[in-house]
Formats: sequence, structure tokens, C-alpha cells
Amino acid sequence: MIEDTVAPPPLEPPPVRSWPALDLKATDFDPVLEELMRERPVSRIQLPHGEGWAWLVTRYEDVKAVVNDPRFSRAPVPDMAVTRVAPHFKPKPGSLAFAEPPDHNRLRRAVAPAFSARGVERLRERAREMLDELVAGMLRDGPPADLVERVLGPFPTAVICELMGVPDGDRERMSGWVDDILFTAKGAAATGRAKDEMYGWFAREIAARRAAPGSGEDILSLLGAAVAAGDITEEEAVGLVGPVQIGGEAVTNNCGNMLYLLLTRPRLRERLREEPEARPRALDELLRYIPHRSSVGLARIALEDVELRGMRIAAGDAVYVSYLAANRDPEVFPDPERIDVDRSPNPHVSFGHGPHFCTGALLARMEIELLVEAFLDRLPDLRLAVPAERVPWRRSALIRGPQALPVTW
Repeated sequence: MIEDTVAPPPLEPPPVRSWPALDLKATDFDPVLEELMRERPVSRIQLPHGEGWAWLVTRYEDVKAVVNDPRFSRAPVPDMAVTRVAPHFKPKPGSLAFAEPPDHNRLRRAVAPAFSARGVERLRERAREMLDELVAGMLRDGPPADLVERVLGPFPTAVICELMGVPDGDRERMSGWVDDILFTAKGAAATGRAKDEMYGWFAREIAARRAAPGSGEDILSLLGAAVAAGDITEEEAVGLVGPVQIGGEAVTNNCGNMLYLLLTRPRLRERLREEPEARPRALDELLRYIPHRSSVGLARIALEDVELRGMRIAAGDAVYVSYLAANRDPEVFPDPERIDVDRSPNPHVSFGHGPHFCTGALLARMEIELLVEAFLDRLPDLRLAVPAERVPWRRSALIRGPQALPVTW
């Protein structure tokens, strides 16, 4: 929490900087964010959508302080036209992303068993089987292949749908809805339509499971039981489950970035093949290094006046933190532009921090471990089928990653 101390008068606020949502390639770091980090620790920004401006906090310790300080809250954001990256902004009541304690704790408890260490480990063998089937199918059909289409896309979809309890017959359209929401090149209308259809499907499914609660351990069954018990409302259950589904499929892009780096850095790849014990450290370092999203995520609102780094943040002001910038803070991560497998400690904040730490962090980590293991041990001859500069990257995407990874072997 940011402490109140006697301090000199606040500094003059910096000018408002326009931050376009750039279509960046590969794992290039956003040059606009790099400039903002270099100029000052607390900036003011205007993003492509919404209204007005917002504060941007980039230093590691400041980011952790803001996200743990109850004077900054996400709860008011759904009712405000805060400047933002997303063209279509329609959060649902019950979303964990905008809930604050104690409601946040109550909502999180409803799905906690599925995301616990026990719940994730229970899924590991089934996830490995699904991944083995996808890899075997790709090898059977022979080169060349698109790794995103054949493995990186369907694997996280299958895993999150398995955990969610989405029936096999509905998984393809569920994946299509998520794709339209995350990759906004089709426009705001398509994004809005996808959200409406996806949330409508969840509403019907949760209502059915509320009416006939069982002992299932999938997320939809847990939510149906929680609604039936009166722990959460049906509206809250629907608002909670949508972002969980969307976040689960973001693994496609994070792993696409990770495998692209391994495909284009043979010495790193060979070390991880020869030293399996180094893989956990390497995964943490790659998670720290990869700029996995465009711009920034969700804002917080100052509930009272707060001073930070000499800047007076007034009650009602919007504040963004950048986990990407925090992961490149040289005071915490010496030589931050270098991938250092031996970096220790490595307290990256790629899954967030504080009360809004990613609910699915253990699940994502498990999927990443399985994918990297398969890549290193089962696909030793895999290589890019095109020059690295010809790999296509997602455009107008909230979550960054390769659109395709053409490979051969």
C-alpha cells in the first residue's frame, strides 16, 4: 500500500501522450511504452477508445503498490467511459476483473476448486493426452504445417473447455466467439455480437445446471451449484465465467510467442533440451520477457486523492499499471532486454499481482509446461518453414501472438 508521508507540493502533471494501439511484429517491445518508461515513472496517456486521459504507472514497486492499495479500485470502471484500448467495452456484473473484496473473494471461491493445485494436477494427464493426439495428428499428416492451427490453437481451447465443462459439440463455436472478442480486426460490431452470443450460451447452461445440480468438478457445474446454494447470483455466475473462458484461450498466443523465440534462438533451445532442470527457470524468464499484450489492460479509479512519485492523483482519476513495463524495470531485473535463463530471483508479474492475480495462473503454467516439453522432446527437428521475418502476426489484437507458425521437420 502507498504510504501517506509528508512531501513537497505535487509536481506539475506531465503532458497527455497519445498511445496508439500499434500492430507490432514478433516479440518487439512497444516503442511508445518504452518512451513513456524512459521519460518518467508516472505518465498521462490517452488510448484509442473511450474518453479523457488516464495515469500510467510503469515502475515495478509502484505497480505492486497501486494494485495492492484499496484506494485504487476497478469497481467504478464499468460505469465510466475511461480511455481504453478495446473498441467494445461491455463488462458483465459478476466479472472478477471488476469486483473488489469482499465480493471478489466470494466470487472467486465459487470456482476456486477448479483452479487449485489439486484441480489443475487432476487435469494434467488428460491435457497431456489431448496434446499427444494433436501432435501425433500433425506428424502423421506430414510437413509443412501451421503450428498455431494444428496445436497451439486447439490445445488450450480443448483444455479450458474440458475444465469449463463445455460439451464437445459446442467447443468450435465457443472458440470462434473468443477469437472475435480477442482479435478485434473484424470491428466493434463483430466483437459485441460474439460477446452477446457467448454470454447468452453461458446463461442458458448455468441455468440448466442450477436446475439440476450435480457433483461435477467442472466450472459450469461449480457455478450452477453455487447459484443453487445462494452463494452467488445467476447474473454474477455468467459475468464470472466469460472472462475465464477468454483468458484460458490466451495461452495460444503466449505459447506462440514462446515457441517462436525458441525456434529463432537455437542455442537457447539446445540448452533446454540438454538441461531439463533449467526449463522451469527458462519459462519464468520467457514469461517475464515476452510482451504478451498490446498497450495496457484494465484501469483502476482513485477513490481519494493519492500522491505517487510527486504526482497528485485526484479522486476520480483513472490509473493504469503496466505489468510489461514492470517486468523490464532495470532496478529489479538487471539487463532486462536480455533473455537470461539463470536469472534469480525472477519475481515477474506476468500473471498480475495482488487481489486480481490471474485466477488461471496454475492452469496456464501447466499448459505451457506441456507444450514446451512436447516441443523440445517430441519435435526435435521442428523448424520454421519460412524466414522469421515472414511469420504473420495478429493485427489489432488485445493479446499479441503469431497468427500462424509455419513449420517443417
